[in-house]
Amino acid sequence: MYYSVKTLLENGKSISEIARTFDIDRKTVRKIKKSITEGEITPPSIERKSILDNYKNDIKSYLEDELNSVLIHQKLTEKYNLAISYSAVKRYVKGIKGPDAPFMPLISAPGEEAQVDFGYGGYFLKNGKKVKVWIFCMVLSFSRYGYFELVLDQSVPTFINCHIHAFEFFNGTPKTVKIDNLKSAVLKASFYEPIIQEEYAAMLMHYNSMPVTRRVKQPTDKGKVESGVKYVKNNFIKGLETKDYYEATKELKIWTNKINQRIHGTTRKVPFEQFKKENLSLLPVSRFEIYTVERRQINNYGHICYRYNFYSLPYKYKGEFVTIKSNGYILKIYDEKLNQIAVHSISQDKGDFITLEDHVPVFRKNTDKYYESLQSIGQDALIFFDNIKKLRPHYWHRIIAGIISFRKYYSNEEINASLKRANLYSTFNYLSVKKILEDKLYDKKDFTAEATGSGYFTDLAIYDRLTGGANERA
Repeated sequence: MYYSVKTLLENGKSISEIARTFDIDRKTVRKIKKSITEGEITPPSIERKSILDNYKNDIKSYLEDELNSVLIHQKLTEKYNLAISYSAVKRYVKGIKGPDAPFMPLISAPGEEAQVDFGYGGYFLKNGKKVKVWIFCMVLSFSRYGYFELVLDQSVPTFINCHIHAFEFFNGTPKTVKIDNLKSAVLKASFYEPIIQEEYAAMLMHYNSMPVTRRVKQPTDKGKVESGVKYVKNNFIKGLETKDYYEATKELKIWTNKINQRIHGTTRKVPFEQFKKENLSLLPVSRFEIYTVERRQINNYGHICYRYNFYSLPYKYKGEFVTIKSNGYILKIYDEKLNQIAVHSISQDKGDFITLEDHVPVFRKNTDKYYESLQSIGQDALIFFDNIKKLRPHYWHRIIAGIISFRKYYSNEEINASLKRANLYSTFNYLSVKKILEDKLYDKKDFTAEATGSGYFTDLAIYDRLTGGANERA
C-alpha cells in the first residue's frame, strides 16, 4: 500500500481522495506521506485481527442506515449471539468511521436526482387474509421530499408502476434516478435481466430521465433514500394502530404529507419548502405503458401459448425459447438476442389460434393452396385430398397438382364426379382419374358394388378397366 499511496501522491491526488480510494484513515495517509518525504518508507505494521472483522459488512450496512454504536452492538449480539462488549464495538465502529464525519454529504442540484429503494414492511391483512407488504420509497436528493407507497409484491411491473406514481406525486421528474443494491431478492433476480433493464430504461426515458448506479466503494451515496425507508418502518409502520392494508394505505398518504413538512434531521430544513425550489422536468402528455415480461417456448407448430390462446411466430424459430412482453392489448415477442420477431393483438377469447400469413411455412402454404383449389372443384375432391394425404404423406403433391391441371380441359363438375368414382373404388392415383375422365366413366351406371354382411363387395375387374391394365407405381 505504501508504494500505491506514493504513486497516487505523485499523480497529484489529495490525502482525502487516497483515503477514500483505499478505505483507510487520513492519518494513515499522512503518516505514509511523511515517511515518503523523509525517505523512510517502511513496510506497514501488521494489525491485529478483530473478531468484528467477520461482521464488517453488517456494521457498514448499519452505518448506512445511520444506526449508532449502541444499536449496532444490540443488533450484533441479538442476531449472532455475539459475546462482545459495547466498548469494543464502539472502538471498531470509530475505526471504520474515522475521527471525522462518516462521509461527506453529497450535494445535489435542484431537480438533478432522486434515489429509490424497497423496504420490507411486514404482514398486513387484506380482506381478512394475511399478506406481505413492501415499502417503495423515492426521495428527491436536493429537497429530501419523499414519496412512499405500500405494495403487495416485488414484481418489476409493480416496481415500475411505483416510479410512475412517484413522478405524478412530484408533478415532475428528476434528471436521474439512482438505484442499486436492491434488497428484494425476487426483484433483484429479474431486474438485471437485459430485457428488464431495457424496459426500465425505456420508462425513465419516457419521463425524460435516466438511471444511474452508485459509485464503487461509496456505500453512503444512497443514504438519503435508505434513511427514508428506515424512517417509514420505525415511525409509520410501528406507530400504526391498524393492520388493515387499505387503512394503512390511506394513513400512509396522510403521514407522507406530515413528514414532508417536518424539519429534516440531516439538512435541518423542511423538505416541502425545499421542494418548491426543485427544477423538475415536466410530465409527458401520456403515461408510460407497462408491459409484463415472461418466457415461453415455441411449440412444434410454430406457436406460443399466452392466456389460453396460441400466437404464431416465424416457423424457423419452432422449439426455441422467446421473451414476450404484453400490456394486455399488444403482445410483442423477442428472440434470444432480444430482436423483435412478432407482434400480435391479444385475443380476448380462449382457444384461438392466431396465425400471421408471413409465419406460415412454405409447405403449409402449398397445402392451403391445394386445399383451396380442390374446394372450388367440389366436396368429393376434398375427400380425395384427405385420402391421398393419409396414403401417401410424402408423395401426394405431384398427384394433386396433376388433378388440378385437369381444369384446363374439364369442368369442375366432371373432375369432381371422376374423383367421386375414384374414392368409391379407392383408386388414388393420377392415371386412374385421368382414365375416368377420358372414358367418361363417371357417366356410366355400371357400379357393381354389392352390399354384403360385412360391408361392400366390389368386382376387382373394374380396376383393369380404369387403369387400362397398366400397373402404376404409387
